[in-house]
Amino acid sequence: MNMQTLNLIGAGRVGQTLAHLWHARQVFAIQHLHTRHLQSAQTACDFIGAGHPIVTLDAMATADVWMLAVPDAGIAQAAADLAAHAQAHHLPPAIALHCSGALTADVLAPLKNLGWQVASAHCILSFATPALAVQQFPGTACALEGDADACALLRDAFTRIGAQCFDVASTDKVLYHAAAVFATNFLPVLESLAESAWQTTGVPASLIPSLRASLMSNAVANIQRLGPAAALTGPAARGDLTAIARQTQVVTAWDPQAGAAYAALSALALRMANTTKDTTATGANSS
Repeated sequence: MNMQTLNLIGAGRVGQTLAHLWHARQVFAIQHLHTRHLQSAQTACDFIGAGHPIVTLDAMATADVWMLAVPDAGIAQAAADLAAHAQAHHLPPAIALHCSGALTADVLAPLKNLGWQVASAHCILSFATPALAVQQFPGTACALEGDADACALLRDAFTRIGAQCFDVASTDKVLYHAAAVFATNFLPVLESLAESAWQTTGVPASLIPSLRASLMSNAVANIQRLGPAAALTGPAARGDLTAIARQTQVVTAWDPQAGAAYAALSALALRMANTTKDTTATGANSS
């Protein structure tokens, strides 16, 4: 049985990682990889271990699956360009996907209008480098959204390289991705704010790396062990509204945007703490 063929448009970290894994597990036969520069395409093919570098879209042959592995801002244009290429060269309908967390499969409408099956597949993993991501990928959660046939094929393809797939409705995609932003992207921002405040108050610079390491590792360990609600500490966990108000005022004087963030996060922390208390009380009363 012949493997289905895969073409890539773009050679970002996500595309290289997935293509490498699919090639290694013999999920897809990696065929052509198109970038604007031959050297970048060749470098990507070398990492993947398969594929032929292509610098013009017109040189790409038909494939069963097309992956648009370009930055989010370029996906719509890549879809339009591929649709024009498909029409000009009478390519048969295929499956097209992108891996953006923020965009739905609707961005691939030019291809869907030609009878293609389209989908998005977002892996909840920080693709720092392709080599590292390959090692970290097993067990990664992967959100699928789009046409049923495309999602069915991708579910099998991602499962075979160790992903844990689930479905997300198109209408929920933006909120789903915002949740991933909350979980990962804001942590560096909060840590940077904390370190800036420490520096302002005279904490020795030599101590900050150890503070960073110990506080973050302890917080993560507590969340993993106890869950977010039980791991909450500080003024909000104690219900100390006076301390929260005083700290909000001081932080706002130091940095107005940081003050607004402190107030908003404190309100959310209070809500979580109160919800936990209510749940505990309800459980105690019912026993």
